[in-house]
Amino acid sequence: MQIVSLTEARNNLKSVFDSVYLENDEVIIHRKGKENVVVISFEEYDILKKAFSYDYMTWHKKELDNIGKIGFNSNSFVEDSEDYTQW
Repeated sequence: MQIVSLTEARNNLKSVFDSVYLENDEVIIHRKGKENVVVISFEEYDILKKAFSYDYMTWHKKELDNIGKIGFNSNSFVEDSEDYTQW
């Protein structure tokens, strides 16, 4: 992983891109006083995007499926001293 300043990245853009594409490297571009950015290959971006989307959508679907399905028996709660069977 490389860390370069914004000025260095701007002046050596082809070199930054070649490093990412040909060497499968990640390059952090440091922006003084602002948020840093990362340059990654399209393939890596695509993998991350799909993984995040799948995980998020899987979680979201589970949450939607569970709406209104909260169990009210003592087995569905963490063990404690409360008797939930009266609910």
